[in-house]
Amino acid sequence: MPETARQIADDLRARIESGELQPGDRLPGEPSLVRTYGVAKMTANQALKILVSEGLAVARPGSGTYVREFRPIRRVANDRLSKSRWSSGRSIWSADVAQRPLVTDVQVYETEAPHQVGRLLNLDPGAPVIVRSRKFVVEDRPVQMATSYLPAELVRGTAIAQPNTGPGGSYARLAELGAEPVRFTEELRARMPSEEERSALNLTAGTPVVEICRTAFTEDDRPVEVNQMLLDAGSYVLEYRLNN
Repeated sequence: MPETARQIADDLRARIESGELQPGDRLPGEPSLVRTYGVAKMTANQALKILVSEGLAVARPGSGTYVREFRPIRRVANDRLSKSRWSSGRSIWSADVAQRPLVTDVQVYETEAPHQVGRLLNLDPGAPVIVRSRKFVVEDRPVQMATSYLPAELVRGTAIAQPNTGPGGSYARLAELGAEPVRFTEELRARMPSEEERSALNLTAGTPVVEICRTAFTEDDRPVEVNQMLLDAGSYVLEYRLNN
């Protein structure tokens, strides 16, 4: 791609990040960019496509390219997983979205643990798990798909095996079962989505996803949940607070 297209995209990105161009504002169109930068129309078009692929802008056919209006979700791992949150009846998701409209599509079922999940949960081959599959939609935008796996022998017949787990969610229910999560590990990987994932999250072409695999452990180091999450990278800021 011509370097000038990247330079134009850098200039427009700086104007967005500085606040000069606000969410919902129309970006300069191709004719304007051609005049301002003295480039070909194709180069101007490529510059706008860069911003769209980064998730900073959206193209509206017949209208133009606009600064994306969706405010990124700030996901602070330390806050959302703290016992003070779920033990007081608040959901983990409330740490991410506060009062923003949230819709969750939940499916719960029992099946044989996939190989990797069984290994992480220290289960025997073929052992059953309760699966909680969710799709999260914030302000009418799909932002995440998450699938949790929990040992069926531990949670079968409890609220965890129901769509609505009650105040505090699964971690509060695990604590009631004597399997309170006290330690977590998260592994992150950025990649491009499959076609099925791109469709499910309604991603624009070129938008990557962040894959997070979290394992929850009890005080005696027993793994009690594996949660595999897929995030729209353009919808999130991931924050981790580390202390020495």
